[in-house]
This record gives sequence, C-alpha cells and structure tokens, in this order.
Amino acid sequence: METSYKGTDKMITGIVFGVITFWLFAQAMVNVVPAVQKDLGISSGTLNIAISLTALFSGMFIVAAGGLADKIGRKKITYLGLILSVVGSLCLVIAQGSTLLIIGRIIQGLSAACIMPATIALMKAYFEGKDRQRALSFWSIGSWGGSGVCSFAGGAIATYMGWRWIFIFSIVFALLAMWLIKDTPESKAEGTGKFKFDYSGLAIFIVTMLALNVFITFGGDLGWTSPTSIIAAIVTIVGAFVFFKVEKRKEIALIDFSLFKNKPYAGATYSNFLLNAVAGTLVVANTYVQVGRGFTAFQSGMLSIGYLVAVLAMIRVGEKILQKAGAKLPMIWGAIITTVGVALMGLTFLPDFAYTVVVFIGFALFGLGLGVYATPSTDTSVSNAPSNKVGEAAGIYKMASSLGGAFGVAISATVYSSVAANGNVATAASIGIIVNVVFGVLSILSIMFMVPNSAGKTSEAPAKKPRRTPTPTPRESH
Repeated sequence: METSYKGTDKMITGIVFGVITFWLFAQAMVNVVPAVQKDLGISSGTLNIAISLTALFSGMFIVAAGGLADKIGRKKITYLGLILSVVGSLCLVIAQGSTLLIIGRIIQGLSAACIMPATIALMKAYFEGKDRQRALSFWSIGSWGGSGVCSFAGGAIATYMGWRWIFIFSIVFALLAMWLIKDTPESKAEGTGKFKFDYSGLAIFIVTMLALNVFITFGGDLGWTSPTSIIAAIVTIVGAFVFFKVEKRKEIALIDFSLFKNKPYAGATYSNFLLNAVAGTLVVANTYVQVGRGFTAFQSGMLSIGYLVAVLAMIRVGEKILQKAGAKLPMIWGAIITTVGVALMGLTFLPDFAYTVVVFIGFALFGLGLGVYATPSTDTSVSNAPSNKVGEAAGIYKMASSLGGAFGVAISATVYSSVAANGNVATAASIGIIVNVVFGVLSILSIMFMVPNSAGKTSEAPAKKPRRTPTPTPRESH
C-alpha cells in the first residue's frame, strides 16, 4: 500500500492545517497577554508559566512521540495530536481561572509533540525528491508562516472578538485537518518485532528538562544563588550527564545519538535550535511596544505583518535556492538576514515614529531570513535520516525548535523583566534583544562549520537510481 500511494495536495493541506493549530495556541498567546490576564484575573508570572508550558511539554515529549509514530503509525499519532489539540483548546475556551488554563496549555504541548514529527514523517513517506522538497515547503509555510499568521490573527481576534475565539478557530482547524488526511494510508517503520519503548530514558529526560526550565524561568525571581536555583542547576547538569551515558549504552534509546554523527543532520538541528531561540525577540518586542510605547495588541500584531508576508513569500524561494545551490547557502544567508532583523529591533533609543518603522523593517527581515532558511534546513534533516528512524529524527529536529523557542523565550523574558524591574523598559528591551542577536550569530557559526557545501545537492541522487532497477531503496519503500 505504502509503495503505491503518492502524496496529494489534499494531504498537504490537511497537514498544514494541523500544524497551524499549533501556532494558533502557541504564538497567539504571546500577543494577548494583557487581555487574558485581565479576563482571568491571574498574575503575569502565572501567565508566563502557562505560555511556556506548551513549548516545554512539546519539547519534552516530541522525540518520544516521533519514535512512537515510527513504531505504531505516523497517521495514528497525527490523529492523536489533533484530538489533544481540540481537548486542550476547549480547556482554554471554558477556563475561568488559572487551573484550566494551565491544564489546557499542557495538553496543547502534548498535541504539538505528536503533530510535528508525525507529519514530517508522513511527508517523507509519501513524497520523493523535488516533490518532497515542495511538500516540506508547504509544511514550513504552516510552521514558520503559521507563527506569523497566528501572531497577526491572534491580535486581531483578541481585539475584535475576544481572546477565547482564537482557540475556537484552533478547534475548527484541527477538525478540518482530521477530515483532509483521513484518506492517507498508515505509514510506519518496517516491522521490528515486539514494541519496545525507553521509559527510563524518557523519565530522566523529563526531570532534566523540568529542572532546566525552573532554573531559567524562576532563577531571576528566586535569586540565581538561592537554594532552589542551585538545586535546579545541579539536577540539570547531573541529569544531562546521566541521560547521555545511559542512552549511549541502550539498544532501544529515546534519543539515538548516532544520528548526530551525520554532520548535515547535526548542523541543521543545532542551527534550528539556535534560530528558534531568537523567538524571544517576539516576546520582548511585543511586550515593549505595548508597555513602553502604548500599542494595543492589534497594533503590535500589525507591526509583525511584514514578518508574515516575508516568511510566506520566501519559503518557496528558499526551496528553489536549495534545488539550485544546495542547502548551505540559503541556510547561512537566512540566519544572517534574521539576525540583522532582530538587531534592528534593539534600537529602542529612537523616537516613536522612527522606532515603529525600524521594528516593522526588523520583523520583515526576521521573516525573510526564516523563510529562506526553513525548507533547506528541514530537507537537510529529513533527507539525512534513516528511513526506519525518520519519525525519531524529525522529533529530535522539532524538539530543537520547541526547546530553542522555550528557552529563548524564557531567557529573553527573564533578562527583560530583571532589567525592567529597575524602571527602564527601553534599556530592558535593548538588552533582551542583544541576547537574541547572540543566538543568531551562534546559529550562523553552526551552519558554517557543520553543514557541508554538498548538503541538499545530493539528496536527489538516491531517489533517481531505483527507477532503473527493480529493487527499491529503503527510502522508496516508505
């Protein structure tokens, strides 16, 4: 069944809708902080925790969900993610205080963990060569473009309809996605006997990630040398060491570290982590223009419309550059343009009109760079993954996105809040933006040193040979 089925535009549309549901509940929350706080009567600290929980739980479980998708079915895990999306969004629609808000955000994080790697794996399973690169471009439009669409749409919906309507739309998109992919056959790795799962590895990983998040998110408030912060830092370091040691010895491991021996895959994953950490810019810039310059949620959303247009326009351009020049060139230039866009937003000493123009241009460059980077990076990671581990490899790649975003936001918000506590929000915004520029520079360096010039150029070759021989390659059998 799998070998004869070819991916359709209907399947791509369903997957894109599924990915957009994630951005509706992840990105839109950043734009509606004041409205949610006022409506539910909760503290900004509680709300910041609720915002970061989705990315945190997505990051913690995404590799496990990707591995499960390979073993029990990529379509099944996609459906599970969409059902969780509906349940999580429903919690937020009916929330009257912090309890359902936090429960809903955790469920939404688990939803994202299922949807992201399983949908990438479905794209790899049913598309090949240039068709796969096109399909991944649309996936990227749903993902990177979705963040821009939902940032803008979230602000508009919150201002004119009420913030809860964001999550009603999220439910609609999830249901549409389920309907559109219903005809797609199931896809899983070739049978490897009895189902096994690395529960101990997952437990160590969760404890380590929670400790790291506690340290980053609460360290500033509690004091970096407080007992809680010190314990969290120790647990993080020890947990990371134990996890690495234990996982390397296991036959069935949560994270297969041998994937990182492939330099193109490792370079794409590291740069993806760092470029997603730049998402902290969105929190700092959106908060600063509302608090420091008196913008409404809708106006701050309008500022980022340049990001939305640029990222949507450039994703297919990035795909075309990939096909002609390979992956390294568009990845480097994408990261450079994004970093320059971020740096512009740090010019908070400018007067109101000039700063508004600069932020608009900064957001446009931010989107332009990410658009150029997205497809070459995703294709590099997917095309360098073994066919029987594509869900797991996609899970690690998307975990890099989620954790990069979670820790980028947490670090940026902590830096901004710490400096703003002294009364100067403009300086706080500038310093918060500088942190993100550093992430961008590190991303550029990781691409330069780890992604070879040949990456992306040779990904077509394996797809062409089997057409002249009766024996399919492992990639074709999926």
